[in-house]
This record gives sequence, structure tokens and C-alpha cells, in this order.
Amino acid sequence: MAVPKRRTSKSKKRKRRTHYRAAAVAVQPCPRCGDPRRPHRVCPSCGYYAGKKEVEVEDVTA
Repeated sequence: MAVPKRRTSKSKKRKRRTHYRAAAVAVQPCPRCGDPRRPHRVCPSCGYYAGKKEVEVEDVTA
């Protein structure tokens, strides 16, 4: 049975795990209003997607 001869150090373990991270969230400007939004989703600012009004957005000015 294969057993490690020495304990894996913290630095060796952390060097191996440097690529275990979450991918960055993709954001692009809305073609209608220019606010940042996720691709292939309704714009949270104006409520448009693919040139059509999909969602009615409340105007929140506080």
C-alpha cells in the first residue's frame, strides 16, 4: 500500500492549491443604458434584454 514518507508541508499544499479559486464574474455594459450587467440576463437598471422590455423596473431614488 502506498503511504507518504513525509507529511506534506503547508507551503507545498498551498502551492498546489493556488489554482483552486472561483472564476471572476463576467460583466459587460448594457447596450441600452450602459450600466454593468451579467451577460445573457435582463439588465437590472433598465429591464431590457435583446432590445425588448422584459421587466418593469421601479425607479429607486432615495
